Amino acid sequence: MRAMFSTVAPRYDFFTRVFSYGMDGRWKKLGVERAHLQKDALILDLACGTGDFSLLIKQHCPGSRPVVADLTEPMLRLARNRGLESAVCGDACSLPFPNGAFDAVFIGYGLRNFPDLNKAVREIERVTRPGGLLVSLDFFLPSNAFLRRFYLAYLYAQGAVFGLLMHGRPRVYTYIPDSLRSFVSIVEFSTLLRSSGYGQVDARSYLLGGIGLHWAAKK
Repeated sequence: MRAMFSTVAPRYDFFTRVFSYGMDGRWKKLGVERAHLQKDALILDLACGTGDFSLLIKQHCPGSRPVVADLTEPMLRLARNRGLESAVCGDACSLPFPNGAFDAVFIGYGLRNFPDLNKAVREIERVTRPGGLLVSLDFFLPSNAFLRRFYLAYLYAQGAVFGLLMHGRPRVYTYIPDSLRSFVSIVEFSTLLRSSGYGQVDARSYLLGGIGLHWAAKK
């Protein structure tokens, strides 16, 4: 997984915009706006990619202090080049931060790539202060079985086309449907959050349940 993300890093932002037909930016902006962050909030941008969430946070909440973390050094290098100097290379299942360190944790398209979702959620909850927030945007499995099969087939075909056009390798972006096959639905993830130390959980569903945006407050 690390090698694959190192390969796609230089074109990751372009791919994300095009693959989502331009909707990615609106989803992330809504995620930040509805978080209602305090001006001096300390934020963890986990699986940060090139730092999209952090840049939006700094724009909408001047004075906030985002820390970007990713398993892939080329992604972190791109984030640093965008002015995000507080960067940590780390594993979501074993975060190098103390308990209750952050006011909020943001994750963009990272959950389904974590090797152990339950363990990662426990770690995220651990490093979030009581009353702090988790904001996540990710792909999910539609609850309807027919839509699920259609969605996975569509993502596979679309990913193969983009992989061939952008890298000469059709399999580069088929990691998205591959990572989804053993993942969860939006409702199932909301249930997991409620059983993992989060109280109020709110979710928005897009693309017939294929994309989910979550806000969850730690008890």
